[in-house]
Amino acid sequence: MNLTDALKAAPLIAILRGVKPDEVLAIGDALYAAGFRIIEVPLNSPKPLESIQLLAEHFGAEALIGAGTVLNLAQMEAVALSGGRLIVMPHADINIVQAARQRGLAALPGVATPTEAFSAIHAGADGLKLFPAEAASPAVLKSLRAVLPPALPVLPVGGIGAENMAPWIAAGASGFGLGSSLYKPGFTPAEVSQRAHACIAAWRQAKA
Repeated sequence: MNLTDALKAAPLIAILRGVKPDEVLAIGDALYAAGFRIIEVPLNSPKPLESIQLLAEHFGAEALIGAGTVLNLAQMEAVALSGGRLIVMPHADINIVQAARQRGLAALPGVATPTEAFSAIHAGADGLKLFPAEAASPAVLKSLRAVLPPALPVLPVGGIGAENMAPWIAAGASGFGLGSSLYKPGFTPAEVSQRAHACIAAWRQAKA
């Protein structure tokens, strides 16, 4: 599954920061059953490459599995070798974006300014991660949307949950990356399932 198809299925990225390999498949199944099709394991999680490999092998082409907090080219390559197909970054390093595209991986760099956004676009970014969303606002996103390519996915990340999606969607958000509102270390698959269903429902309601 590529990024375009995954976002069409459900434009929400599950960010499993702190997840462990021995729990990741049960949590992944809970997310998939709720409708999620994109799962990100940040590289500052315990044994993240192992979790990425387990998820990639488990879901195959049925979901897009990748890594977050990718900071350099060596990490990007390690993710690719583990079966990850999505590179999510907190920053707009055009070298990583270009290398990811050459490797056939989807790249979502983090941006906070128009300069960063257009540099990432020119480097071949598949979409933009507006980060941290807490430092921006729906008004900021609306202004960015006025100058960005209309079809380019822009996903706010940081402080987003089921309760505050609507104003961001009205401002032009294509979807969201969901972290602590969806998963924190210690959450059971049942807890993740409940939160995942709530987030999917909130997205659909806001879009309707």
